[in-house]
Amino acid sequence: MHKTFVKIFLIIAILACFFYTILPTYALENKLKKASFISQWVPQAQFAGYYLAYEKGIYKKYGLDVEIINGGPHVSPCDSLEEKRADFINIGLNTAIEARANGLSLVNIGQLVQRSALLLVAKKSSGIEKIEDINNKKVGVWTGISQIQALSFIKKYNLDVEVVPQTYSVNLFLRDGVDVASAMWYNEYHTILNSGYDADELTTFFFADHDLNFPEDGIYALEETVKSKPHFCGDFVRASIEGWIYAFTHPEEALDIVLKYTKEANIPANRMHQKWMLERMQDLMLINNSIEISGILQEDDYYRVADELKNAGMIDTIPSFDVFYKYCGAYYDKK
Repeated sequence: MHKTFVKIFLIIAILACFFYTILPTYALENKLKKASFISQWVPQAQFAGYYLAYEKGIYKKYGLDVEIINGGPHVSPCDSLEEKRADFINIGLNTAIEARANGLSLVNIGQLVQRSALLLVAKKSSGIEKIEDINNKKVGVWTGISQIQALSFIKKYNLDVEVVPQTYSVNLFLRDGVDVASAMWYNEYHTILNSGYDADELTTFFFADHDLNFPEDGIYALEETVKSKPHFCGDFVRASIEGWIYAFTHPEEALDIVLKYTKEANIPANRMHQKWMLERMQDLMLINNSIEISGILQEDDYYRVADELKNAGMIDTIPSFDVFYKYCGAYYDKK
């Protein structure tokens, strides 16, 4: 009888310890606010900060249970936001302004990238070392809204060129099908370097250096979400920024996680290219080389992009800056 009582007591004690350990975790997870985020492209180091915020428990620290949904050629972040399949999306400022001008009530709640990574690149062997050398050359230009900076650059310097539609591959440039190509600093430009060219064999024209800075990756939410749940939006922005800072200060761990995401999505990737991309994202996001990300959209950047879109006929009217931008990273008044 005594042994039976002891066994029952031990079982009760073990169960009590189990529930004492598990229930707080269960209760915490039930208190987390569900949130979904769609990146604008397939997994790569361009989105490392979001992956790190998820994998390192930073989103949970801010009370969020985040689902990260991969973007890609068949996924429209703006449509996903409009149809409420995502709470937050990551897109470029030009795309966002066009969407807002065309009726989508999205709001910029955190501008993470402050400098445009888009540039024109040429081989010095083609005789191009300065802007006027581009005259009478073939220039590869992306289609859609991505062409605006290149066309504005051509117009600004009154260049006489043959514009050739360009895909996101640089093969035409490598095979001398065009003399000048459009490229992202963190992506296609590195592909050119990996194809056998040294940096000193190339001439680059960064649009940001020619008063055509179009800040790219920002975080967006629907206006109704921002108005009804500002703390929710603020927590996501702050946690994402913290994830980015962690990625920049722990680059090897960040690359391990990025490559895990690319592998899960069956996206071909190599560590060297992802390392280059992560380092360039750091150059584009950090303030004055310090480990600080402002998240603030500058009004002059906004109107620069909006004016160029209007001049190009991509939008009819320019949305008010005060309506378009509501930085949520400052919402700290938790209740």
